[in-house]
Amino acid sequence: MRRQRLRRIAATTALCSAATLTAAGASRPEPYAAPAAATTAAALASPGSLQARYDAVHADIVTARDMAVRLKDSGRVKALNAFLQPGRRFLAFDARGTGHVVEVHGDLARADRIAVVVPGADGELTNFDSWKWAGGGARALAQQAVHAAPNSRLAVIAWLGYDSPSTLSTDVLSDDTADHAATTLRGFLGDLHRVNGKARIALLGHSYGSVVLGRAIPHLTGLPVDEIALFGSPGVTRGSVTDLKTPAHVWAGRAAGDWMQYVPKIRFAGIGFGKDPISRAFGAQRFAAGSGTHSEYLKPGSASLRNLTLIALGLNSEVTHA
Repeated sequence: MRRQRLRRIAATTALCSAATLTAAGASRPEPYAAPAAATTAAALASPGSLQARYDAVHADIVTARDMAVRLKDSGRVKALNAFLQPGRRFLAFDARGTGHVVEVHGDLARADRIAVVVPGADGELTNFDSWKWAGGGARALAQQAVHAAPNSRLAVIAWLGYDSPSTLSTDVLSDDTADHAATTLRGFLGDLHRVNGKARIALLGHSYGSVVLGRAIPHLTGLPVDEIALFGSPGVTRGSVTDLKTPAHVWAGRAAGDWMQYVPKIRFAGIGFGKDPISRAFGAQRFAAGSGTHSEYLKPGSASLRNLTLIALGLNSEVTHA
């Protein structure tokens, strides 16, 4: 019992330290000076509109890469050159600030299922391709799906479509950012449904991304979301699965080495995110998430990646329960 109290104290101290560092100026750099994306003209209204969107976003990435070259920003040049490799397809891109990126793996128009990976804090253009974040993680999940169900038609989307908060900012302690992100995500899922009206949708939220899902899910009425996975979650601002008001299967998982287990699951005066999704009282189905750390849920070869892939595929009977 004493050890648990010490862990709670340590976690609370860590959260307070983050706020203190932010007040002292230890946060992300000032917004990156980049041109606004021009893809709004290429609306997602039908399967036939997809190629126009991919082409428009590609042009935006070229523009941003050329600016990064002029500014001698080697980190961005490297990341954006990788985005421009043949075969990669993006639904959205904005180089301003730390960046927004939405990438598609698979045939979105013909998919039977669509999995949307919603990342947590510290996501940005320059780390997008790492399996620790949205882009690389979504790619790992798509590759795992080929092995798990070779005949499946799954499209996987890496959705860094919001201003991912820094862990060294007070933004990560409240759901203000999540509320804005949830509104954007709802609109995006509506676009997906117009492009492919038959596909079932799985939502996979990591860390702060699970907070985004918690704010979005009760308002997804009419969309074919049938699987939801909350992993490495600090809480979702909802008291139970019932409060999510969804007919979807709701899963929760936490790896044994995830430091999130030491963060108090409280909510007071808009700070914190409430009940732990892996608690019995929350009511989610718990999947085995292995022994990894907070950033290793989508690591190739991991137990968590295997189970998250099965959830994305809707193969519930094959998921290993915790």
